[in-house]
Amino acid sequence: MMLLYTDPRFLLHETGSHPECAERLHHITRELETTGLVGKCTQPTWEPAGDEAILRVHHSTLTAQLHRLATQGGGRVDPDTVVSPQSFEIAKLAAGAVCDATQQILAGTANRALCLVRPPGHHALADRAMGFCLLNDIAVAAQAALDSGVDRLLVVDWDVHHGNGTQACFYDEPRVGFFSAHRWPFYPGTGSAEETGTGDGLGTTRNLPVEFGTSRETYRQEFARELEDFAARIKPELVLVSAGFDSHRLDPIGSLGLEVEDFSWLTTTVTDIANTYAKGRVVSTLEGGYNPPVLAECVAAHLEALQDT
Repeated sequence: MMLLYTDPRFLLHETGSHPECAERLHHITRELETTGLVGKCTQPTWEPAGDEAILRVHHSTLTAQLHRLATQGGGRVDPDTVVSPQSFEIAKLAAGAVCDATQQILAGTANRALCLVRPPGHHALADRAMGFCLLNDIAVAAQAALDSGVDRLLVVDWDVHHGNGTQACFYDEPRVGFFSAHRWPFYPGTGSAEETGTGDGLGTTRNLPVEFGTSRETYRQEFARELEDFAARIKPELVLVSAGFDSHRLDPIGSLGLEVEDFSWLTTTVTDIANTYAKGRVVSTLEGGYNPPVLAECVAAHLEALQDT
């Protein structure tokens, strides 16, 4: 069974002319309905993430800041990151979706889930919202999985930007493998190959920095080689995916020259890892992708590959 998490309330995170806008989800929804992919999924209902789960990852100073800014009518927490009056509640709803999907997968309800949420999350640090992200939903879900008894999990992040927030949350955590393939050098400035974890988590972070202009073939070869080697070390019981689509060649924010079919390939590569080590269990959540029509095609390709593998 394939679980698909969608909700019109995600449109209420209002960002105006910002690249991370509601139009992204409008295009995705239309594409998934037109292709019939929605009808092949079960769409659960869920609750926003509670304070206890959020505060396992984030500091109370951040949640207080986001709550205060939202109740005051909104504004910016940094030059790139918008908060509207309902944004904090919607960010909790997004984190709740990824947490619920993770728990459903662990319970055996299904073995695949895709969470079409916004705002994205992978740049959010424990004490700071940044890079379009307010709460780090995949980190909140990963921590909840650890708290429920998972001994080893793998986060795969193929957004064009390094998932600095997720990496930082688990940099010294031996139970979480974090793998990121991203453009380098590029925002947010982290993600060098030398960043491999610290303390008990040494060796549980693997970064694949990719220079702009690298061929698609080389990207695929390096991604597969590095991920397969890393997964063999981690032997995850669960795989979480930060699925960003801004490495597509037509993305206005990022680009690594990828095409729609590359995201099908990426998905299949990750699900092969999950099939080998994690009983096929994959939870994917939407991160970047800022060319809405192209983003919709990429998400459809991703969902179809999740369903078929």
